[in-house]
Amino acid sequence: MALGDPYATRDELKARMDITDTADDDRLDDALAAASREIEAWCDRQFNKATVASARVFRPLSRWTVLVDDFHTTTDLVVATDTGDDGTYATTWTAADYELEPVNGVVSGQSGWPYYRIRAVGSHEFPCGRRRHTVRVTAQWGWAAVPGPVKEACLIVAEELFKLGDAPFGVAGFGEFGPVRVRMNSRAQSLLAPYRRNPVLVA
Repeated sequence: MALGDPYATRDELKARMDITDTADDDRLDDALAAASREIEAWCDRQFNKATVASARVFRPLSRWTVLVDDFHTTTDLVVATDTGDDGTYATTWTAADYELEPVNGVVSGQSGWPYYRIRAVGSHEFPCGRRRHTVRVTAQWGWAAVPGPVKEACLIVAEELFKLGDAPFGVAGFGEFGPVRVRMNSRAQSLLAPYRRNPVLVA
């Protein structure tokens, strides 16, 4: 799936909801698109992939580490830094200058993860304390494949969004802290929890 595509298909959602006609196809498509964007906002990342490399800039965490957007392959990967703080990114790193993480694409025992952290391990350091974003990465962004839990969460949220027409003011019920909106539910949140970047911690 390309960047911006829904994380599940209309046919998958129709099968889930036992819909056999085409009368609501547009609404189903809208629900899938909205659910996918909701998931991206919740997780602070997107799960489709680009097959053409493009450049993005980042600010390093330290001289040795920079967090970047997810990218799924080292094909066409270029890491460059702006050591002069002038926006030229004149220093291009070799593969020996950095290490990509997560190593082996494994997080918490689960394989298939993209790269999202670059560590300096060679002769270069990431420029810090500058006015500009000093690291430019050219990569094929995104995940090689949409994780199964993300697809399932998309179907859950899309089904509830589709049913909003039957819920007054988009409210499906009332919980401990007021109205419970069906835009996201606890099951979807549980499925997506491992994929959230920078989750908000509540004591």
